[in-house]
Amino acid sequence: MSLSLIQKLNEMLLSEQPAYRAQATQIEKTEKAQRGLLRALMNVRPPRPLSAEFLRLQDELLSAEREERGVMDVMTLPAVPSDPRIVLWQGDITRLRADAIVNAANSALLGCFIPCHRCIDNAIHSAAGLQLRAECAALMEGQGHPEETGTAKLTAGYNLPARHVLHTVGPIVAGALTEEDRALLASCYRSCLSLAAAHELSSIAFCCISTGEFHFPNAAAAEIAVREVRAFLRENNTIKRVVFNVFKDEDRAIYERLLT
Repeated sequence: MSLSLIQKLNEMLLSEQPAYRAQATQIEKTEKAQRGLLRALMNVRPPRPLSAEFLRLQDELLSAEREERGVMDVMTLPAVPSDPRIVLWQGDITRLRADAIVNAANSALLGCFIPCHRCIDNAIHSAAGLQLRAECAALMEGQGHPEETGTAKLTAGYNLPARHVLHTVGPIVAGALTEEDRALLASCYRSCLSLAAAHELSSIAFCCISTGEFHFPNAAAAEIAVREVRAFLRENNTIKRVVFNVFKDEDRAIYERLLT
């Protein structure tokens, strides 16, 4: 990465968001610190028109970072013993080259506005670039209301290795898990799979929808995910590869048990 490139991008964002300039002056002038500032400024930036020069420089940076992280082609990942179309992979979903990766979004569908938050919504938007928030904003403006739980929307992937992002809003679990919670999560998986098949996408990578900030119990969520994917694949031949992408060791162990 280039410190000068990062600082130029920061200056462009600060020029349109001057309220953050005082805070920005307190940030160290190291590449790591300035890159964190850039991510934070991108996270808090509301959707508005983007200059061609900003996009050119942003895409230069994000594409270099993508190659530095390393891209994993989902079609080359080993399948689980029980089904040649299903893969279990532990790692960063923003590294996966697939026709679509799934984002666990909120009902605003604009990405996470909390600076450098560790949720998957933030990670995907940060790696894709600000074009993703702009496309989501246009979708939501056209829709005219918040995204409903259990549905899905398809966008481009921009600077991600994935061609597309499937955004779905999972249920928020407050207290004991209910049958409605289970039904809504199942709907998330079916909606994503149906939308992918309708667009003739052949590979899709799922995150663990609703298990993070939305507090869906991990084991119950995985059981629903595996059940819905297997049921869909029995009836549909369009999708050739489904990846269950996990980040935590706990989730990997759960999926290994279910997919054996």
